[in-house]
Amino acid sequence: MPIYKELNLSPHSKTAIWKVEEHENFFSDQTGLISNKKKEVKRLEHLAGRFLLKYLLPQLEFNNIGISELGKPFMKDNSFHFSITHSFPYIGVAIDFEKEIGIDVQTIQERIHRIQYKFLSEQEQLITENKTDKITLAWAAKEAAFKRYGLGSVDFIQHMPITEMQFSEDFATLKMAFSKDAAVFDINLLGGIENDFAWSVTV
Repeated sequence: MPIYKELNLSPHSKTAIWKVEEHENFFSDQTGLISNKKKEVKRLEHLAGRFLLKYLLPQLEFNNIGISELGKPFMKDNSFHFSITHSFPYIGVAIDFEKEIGIDVQTIQERIHRIQYKFLSEQEQLITENKTDKITLAWAAKEAAFKRYGLGSVDFIQHMPITEMQFSEDFATLKMAFSKDAAVFDINLLGGIENDFAWSVTV
């Protein structure tokens, strides 16, 4: 299908979300890559992520992508920063030419209520109003912030509390006070709630 959503959230960044309805061969043919993932869904997610990255930046050379010791993909020549996310059938990619960036997509499922206490404080649960879509958006925001940080494990409640979640006609705006060891800074995020998934990206 055509791109689900494409956004230029700043002069130096690009974001896109794709809904996978194609077969694995489509992405292999488009990218020239073959995935060694064992499960079909994982192969689709891997190939579709690379496809979408090249969709946003056609001049991209895949052999310029490295993987850090923590498993985070990066550009070996530091020409730009990027983040890839997948929650089948949705794939999201965000790139930024100036700073680290993180993106996350999460399908909306009622079962998130059973685990929200693991990543949301009592105060954050008040912000999300015990609504499935808002809880999912908060989870996506924390995952996006975690990817932007990119330096290892964090406590989603203690280290990255959401302090604000506001909605406009086009976007949700979230604010987070990130604090771990010597890393202390505010993170601003944009996001959205779609029919069956929520997404968030650092800005």
